[in-house]
This record gives sequence, structure tokens and C-alpha cells, in this order.
Amino acid sequence: MAKESMKARELKRQKMVNKYAEKRAALKAAGEYEALQKLPKNASPVRLHNRCQLTGRPKGYMREFGVSRINFREMALKGLIPGLKKASW
Repeated sequence: MAKESMKARELKRQKMVNKYAEKRAALKAAGEYEALQKLPKNASPVRLHNRCQLTGRPKGYMREFGVSRINFREMALKGLIPGLKKASW
């Protein structure tokens, strides 16, 4: 389980990226790179990191499902993900 402070920090970054998205796009299109550098660092989408929606785990994230590999496996075995079953042969 991730620390609550880490989850909160990622959420704060996401909000800031959304807030400055249009301004960043306009400055980039105009080629005003000096003005881009004056924006807050956390306004850059590169600083975002995918985290599991359930636990906040930063590694082993599966984009298609939005959860970590560990939670994905548990959910798949319990039958919580429609159309998915464990392969066996």
C-alpha cells in the first residue's frame, strides 16, 4: 500500500497538469520556450506517474485495467474482470 502522501502528491500533479494543459499547448505552438520554463514544474505531463487505483502501487501498472499486476491477478481469479479467465492447458 502506497503512502497517502504519495497518492496525494500524484493527485496534485494531475490537477496541475490539467489546469495548465491549454496554456502549455498554446506556448508550445507559438514556440515561446522561455515562457514555458516559467510555468510550474509539476504542470508538465512528463512528471506524472501511473499508479494502481486500488493500492497506489507505482510499479507493475497495467494501463488497460488501471491496476497493478498483483490486484489484476486477484481480480481475475475472483472473476471480477469480465471476459477474462486464467489460461490452463
